[in-house]
Amino acid sequence: MDRQENHSEIARLRQCIAEEYEAAMRGLSGFASGSAKHQFITKRLEQIGTYHATLQHLVGEQEASRLMAETLETL
Repeated sequence: MDRQENHSEIARLRQCIAEEYEAAMRGLSGFASGSAKHQFITKRLEQIGTYHATLQHLVGEQEASRLMAETLETL
């Protein structure tokens, strides 16, 4: 993967992380209750974990953690 493609993939992953996190946060105040709400939020957080693992593969563990924190701080 060349540098431009890598940069685009990182940006895409950060956007996906932000969207999943926002969805999980909306799930906290949604109309569903009990296990349906829990399953929804769990699925969002699991997906964030998958995106984070992909970031780790692309940029290394420390940089992926930094990017993740930076992404979530901006929300």
